[in-house]
Amino acid sequence: MSKIMNKYLRYLPHKFCSGCGNGIILNCFIRAIDQLDIDLDSYLCVSGIGCSSWIPSPYLNLDTFHTVHGRAIAYATGAKVFNNNLTVIVFTGDGDGAGIGGNHLIHAARRNIDITVFLVNNMIYGMTGGQVAPTTPKNAITDTTPFGNPEKPFDLCKLVEAAGGTFIARWTVFQPRKLIKIMKDAIIHKGFSFVEILSPCPTEYGRKNNLSIIDYYRYFKKLVQNKDDKLKFGIFVKKNLPEFCEQLNKLRNNILNNKNMHS
Repeated sequence: MSKIMNKYLRYLPHKFCSGCGNGIILNCFIRAIDQLDIDLDSYLCVSGIGCSSWIPSPYLNLDTFHTVHGRAIAYATGAKVFNNNLTVIVFTGDGDGAGIGGNHLIHAARRNIDITVFLVNNMIYGMTGGQVAPTTPKNAITDTTPFGNPEKPFDLCKLVEAAGGTFIARWTVFQPRKLIKIMKDAIIHKGFSFVEILSPCPTEYGRKNNLSIIDYYRYFKKLVQNKDDKLKFGIFVKKNLPEFCEQLNKLRNNILNNKNMHS
């Protein structure tokens, strides 16, 4: 493990709360890319604002781009279009990526651009004050729903599937070996890849809803094992469709060829 850490991590004091799943996700990610035959110089990790956005920056010893709130996928799209050879990974949260950045999420899926989005769902705006998020369960307590959340939460995987994503998966931090495998599959998929990762937030969500870290992991285990539950786990969309950058390059070449023919 120390060899992997020395290769991929900067030794800095971390900012994650006790019991937070972000450290597990970071651990799984470096193990995933260590097992892939991809040049490390080609990786670009993009994040926005929120707890999960600290996963790549400043801890990863890779190229990282820490952007503004809700705009990580927009910046990642620009980077991929500018340099198609980049392996672009987005780390975002349910508030950053599906609330404030929700439009960017659905349009990146619609375009089927070849980027990978790891969306960490802790069911609340963790770093920015503990407000209700698009994924907060109904009746849950947050700073902005002190009497219980009256809204139905998004099923983000269904949202991305409807928008056109070609690789869609959901897992939890409770089973890291499986998460490593899913991360690898998402990164190498050609097209828009979306992985929702359920993760505990003991400080904001857990404290407000009387959930200990043990309660969290029991809950995650029950969710994954319950085959009849409406919430699917694992990889449940994987298909090959035309990728956005390839289509864009084809269009550009056609325009250039037509200009040359008429010049």
